[in-house]
Amino acid sequence: MTDVVTTGSGEPSDWEDLSPSEAAEKYGLKQMGVRPPLVDYVRSLWARRSFIAVLARARSESENQGTYLGQLWNVLNPVMNATVYVLIFGILLNTQRGMDNVVGFIVVGTFMYRFFSDSVTVSAKSIPKNMSLVRSLHFPRAVLPVSSVLSELATLAPAMGVMAGFVWVSDRFMAHTDGTPSWRWLLIIPATALLYVFSTGAGLVLARWGAGSPDILNTLPFVLRLGMYASGVIFSIDHYVQSEILSAIMSYQPVAVYLNLSRQAMLVETSYPLDGTYWILGAAWALAAFVIGFLHFWRGEARYGRD
Repeated sequence: MTDVVTTGSGEPSDWEDLSPSEAAEKYGLKQMGVRPPLVDYVRSLWARRSFIAVLARARSESENQGTYLGQLWNVLNPVMNATVYVLIFGILLNTQRGMDNVVGFIVVGTFMYRFFSDSVTVSAKSIPKNMSLVRSLHFPRAVLPVSSVLSELATLAPAMGVMAGFVWVSDRFMAHTDGTPSWRWLLIIPATALLYVFSTGAGLVLARWGAGSPDILNTLPFVLRLGMYASGVIFSIDHYVQSEILSAIMSYQPVAVYLNLSRQAMLVETSYPLDGTYWILGAAWALAAFVIGFLHFWRGEARYGRD
């Protein structure tokens, strides 16, 4: 007697005469571990945008589960981080050259750099951390690093309210202004959007590297610590770096550009006037990083979960 299978419509179908590839094609089965064409990959990723949002929100909400203060740590962590740097570098080491408001300068720098460093770190870990999901389900793997950076953006949103409070108070007492928020504060939105796009691109690159070589995850904290000092998070590059060439390299590298844009938006600093050059450069860095990062990650799509 010939074995038969039942199709989704409930009609019996004889498949014994078909080769495995013909049977797979007939029943719509897709081969695992194959990199799809770029257009199909982008379309598949866009179709899962709701899943990306849900995954990002779930990750953000689960971040501090098990603690008494819960989501409040999303605000307390950057506040404590900024306070430590203000006490050590702003007061004890007196790195105030070139600043009207050292507290606002350091607070904006630490809040925005923390978003970047946390985004690329969770992206780099996104494939190894979800290996069971990668090996059991078929979906575009870019979902994981993209949702990781989105969760960090959700965490940053409430912290930015605290950052604005720091700037408002410190402007009154250190820069001796009336502290009234101006329309320039709205520029923090496009500045953060550009940093988010850049962080997503950088995160996609590191996600592929982290999936192929776990050693990257051990060296990443040291690279990010070096990046913090090279980006002028806690001191003014123009006033502390003597070499003009080195100063230009440090000032126009992407992370320093986004810190500059954030300070242009939030601070009444004579050292940070509105400068269109930085906005054009910020957009260029973000576009280049995202395109390169996405293509780099897509090219490794067939390898994730095999190592």
